[in-house]
Amino acid sequence: MSTTLIGTFDSRDQTEMAVERLVQEVGIERTDIFVAASGPDNSAGNRTGGADSEAVDQNERDDVPLAGGIMVSIDLHDDAKVEVVTAVLAGCGKRRLP
Repeated sequence: MSTTLIGTFDSRDQTEMAVERLVQEVGIERTDIFVAASGPDNSAGNRTGGADSEAVDQNERDDVPLAGGIMVSIDLHDDAKVEVVTAVLAGCGKRRLP
């Protein structure tokens, strides 16, 4: 049976970490993971993070479109992985399930 799990993240770096962990640690195919803005506007999340954050000799970017969360949707074809995928999403900073 197929199950779809969805998590919403506040920053692009949380989203990228979740996707990489799902692929590398859990074995989810990249073609089964979908990333999109959680609302109608293009968004890099609700807060800056990762490469958009302030770094040595570089100010925080102010051109990042912060217009809502970033949604990650995973199509699971193995119900035995629901718990581990849910744990990965939570461990990467999942804000909520939409």
